[in-house]
Amino acid sequence: MIELIFLDVDGCLTDGGIIYTSEGKFIQKFNVKDGAAIEAWLKLGKQIAIITGRTCPCVKQRAEDLKISILKQGVRDKLACAEGILRELGLSFERCAAIGDYYNDQALLEAVALSFKPKDACEDLAVDVRLGKKGGCGAVAQMIESIIQKDGLKAQWDELWR
Repeated sequence: MIELIFLDVDGCLTDGGIIYTSEGKFIQKFNVKDGAAIEAWLKLGKQIAIITGRTCPCVKQRAEDLKISILKQGVRDKLACAEGILRELGLSFERCAAIGDYYNDQALLEAVALSFKPKDACEDLAVDVRLGKKGGCGAVAQMIESIIQKDGLKAQWDELWR
């Protein structure tokens, strides 16, 4: 049974685009369905860890809004970061899933029990499940719903929405 999901940001929680304002600030867009699924997953007593290569205040804000307490930004080695998180939590990769979209995610995707990539992810990225939704367009929600089905949590999941 999956207890922890590792999320990539650019290309998974977002569509990978960055919009720069005339003041040089950048903006990212997040999907509401992904957020709702993350909140429901957390209500089931499960965990989420965001591990991203870039550092962005809007990602910190999104994590806070969704009550995601594990946020690691500016990470070059996602696998090593995940190993540290698992040591702190007393979990193993066998109880984890992950979503990624590019080569820098491959090592982590290979380590977890169940790996996913959005529909528009790098074609060569080897995963267990290629999702039907693009990054930033509900791919994370689709992944979580898939895990809910696989782990036999549909009744508890449905109860959260009543």
